[in-house]
Amino acid sequence: MNPDTTAAVRRLPAVDALRGFALLGILVVNSTQIMDPYAAEGVREPGAAVVDEVALWLVKAVATAKFYLLFSFLFGYSFTLQEASAERAGARFTARFLRRSLGLLVLGVAHAVLLYTGDILMAYGLLGLVLLWARRISPRTAVRTACWIYGVFGALLTGLGVLALGVPEEGGTEPGTIAAAVAAYRGDAATVVQANLDRFPDAVLGIVVMAPGILAAFLVGLAAGRRDLLGHDRTSRSRLVRITALGLAVGVPGAVFYASASQGPLGERWQFLGIAVGMLTAPALSAAYVCLFLLLLRSPAGEGAVRLLAPAGRMALTNYLAQSVIMTVLATAYGLSLYGRLGTATLMVLVGAVLAAQLALSSLWLGRFRYGPAEWLLRAVTLAGRPRERADR
Repeated sequence: MNPDTTAAVRRLPAVDALRGFALLGILVVNSTQIMDPYAAEGVREPGAAVVDEVALWLVKAVATAKFYLLFSFLFGYSFTLQEASAERAGARFTARFLRRSLGLLVLGVAHAVLLYTGDILMAYGLLGLVLLWARRISPRTAVRTACWIYGVFGALLTGLGVLALGVPEEGGTEPGTIAAAVAAYRGDAATVVQANLDRFPDAVLGIVVMAPGILAAFLVGLAAGRRDLLGHDRTSRSRLVRITALGLAVGVPGAVFYASASQGPLGERWQFLGIAVGMLTAPALSAAYVCLFLLLLRSPAGEGAVRLLAPAGRMALTNYLAQSVIMTVLATAYGLSLYGRLGTATLMVLVGAVLAAQLALSSLWLGRFRYGPAEWLLRAVTLAGRPRERADR
């Protein structure tokens, strides 16, 4: 059986559309990190315009720490689809997935060094091996394990945040640090790469910090995939509404506290506790987003949402990398050197334009080809062979 034929058998519109929706959140968060030296350092910008402060507060409350969990959930869900595809093709799934993980790791390192250090692909390439090891566990055990992992992690982080309240404030990041970052990213191509290399240890540390959340989301996605929850509308509308209500009740206060501690009006001494509470409650808001989106797909507007978002979701890897290329060219000496020169409000208008372009171009591309360019490359590595490139007509 042709492996490229089996790959298209289980294409799930809800999964692809969810990925397309998640691309918006990823772009919103990453763009602020790529374009704003203060956001990248996790400190407040002195003298920022009120409209920019409000815009960044909304980014932190609505998007930060929520959408990488959604992508991780979808990674775990897609793991089950890839496993089923390998089984139908009579291929060894372990070998395929190991090659895929290596491909993601290599792409992630290149992305972090050449473009943006806040990379997620390295984490997927490494932590996906845990998912491979744990793939035989039952859905119930997967969910319970995810709750334990994230619960213990959240409790420890919150405890450290409470302890940090007693530590005197040190005045934040030195102005010289911001100035050095601005000079490096506006310098030339060599200084951009060197700045990313200098930040690479922080990228690795970021993987360690995000690992519990990513692993927990992997496992929940694995459980959902085993039960085919996104394939045949198996979750009732009433249950989706209940999960949404609970997720918003827990997630919104946590998000508001996190944004207020990180961006104001709470003082900077609350920042670490705000991060802890924000990360602890982020899964609840992510779950609410998923359920709200699934409710949308079941509404009269559902078909339109799928047509709009699913093509971008099918090309999620290509679009993720393209977002970093576009923003890095705008921000650094690779292109316009706008690093630190755009307020968050203006940046969000730019983000909207980039996302609209990606939605349109994804649909046009997939009208001609089966895969996006990066998906084609990763699939070639996964299959250890050349995938069929043309789309079925």
